[in-house]
Amino acid sequence: MSRRAGPRAGIEKPSFLWTQPTWPGGVSRPGPERRVGLEYDHDWSRRYPVRLVRAVLVDNVTRPLTRAVAPATVRGLDRLRHLEGPVIFAANHASHIDTALLLTTLPTRFRHRSVVAAASDTFFDRTWKAALWSLTLAAIPIDRTRVNRRSADTAAGLLEEGWNLVIFPEGGRTADGWAQPFRGGAAYLSERTGHPIVPVYLHGTRRVLPKRDENPGAASGVENEGRRFRRSPVAVLFGDPMTARDGEDARRFGVRVEQAITLLGDEVATDWWRARRRAAGDDPPTLRGPAVSSWRRTWALGPSPADDRPVAHGRWPR
Repeated sequence: MSRRAGPRAGIEKPSFLWTQPTWPGGVSRPGPERRVGLEYDHDWSRRYPVRLVRAVLVDNVTRPLTRAVAPATVRGLDRLRHLEGPVIFAANHASHIDTALLLTTLPTRFRHRSVVAAASDTFFDRTWKAALWSLTLAAIPIDRTRVNRRSADTAAGLLEEGWNLVIFPEGGRTADGWAQPFRGGAAYLSERTGHPIVPVYLHGTRRVLPKRDENPGAASGVENEGRRFRRSPVAVLFGDPMTARDGEDARRFGVRVEQAITLLGDEVATDWWRARRRAAGDDPPTLRGPAVSSWRRTWALGPSPADDRPVAHGRWPR
């Protein structure tokens, strides 16, 4: 008895053009391409639906939480009243809470139109981290070790598109309470685009959330209470907008920006008049501290919990 042909009888097998190609058994397959670091595509984070989600998160989650753990005294907002964006906000950096604090104290017209320059090797080293910080902070990756052309072009392009930029010229958080040398990225971008820099001094944030690898005991000038995260009052002081002078290069402009942030730190510690008198004196204050051994730098910083300002006054014992 003959077998009846099925409905697919006589149909040829699909050719290789329509089937998935085979892979040799002895050859390992490469993993999916991961674009992280400076290669991360963050354009999606500035589309309107994402901006709307971020605005809701910043105003209704980040801002109340930041105020709860770091109640802030904000001064100098009047210096921004008549300022037209885009603007570069350059601040000292002592804690991971600095970004949230600065963003949530900005006036609304700046807050929801700002991107944050974040270290590509820390915030963009994993895909999930890159997506998280792009969503919540509108972060963009930068090379903090040097002025990278790709990073500079990205930041300059966003400034030209009307976005404000939040940047920490030190390139990282302080480890001992004193500021690190300022890098020239903010000054370079301001000089290149013609947009002003607003210096910002953040006071007391190291007490709220110190750097993870620092010892929160006497060696760092921060009292150890057995916890890493604690509630503490802070202060935010905005300075006058700055632009490069005629014939001034980015390096010299960067020095002036650092001096302006130092002046704001002294103003928080004292008052407007005394800060400017000290800045004009023979031995002006400094954010970096004395160039001496680590224990003497700690001693100079001071152990008092009420005195968290990394601004050096007077002459140091040598």
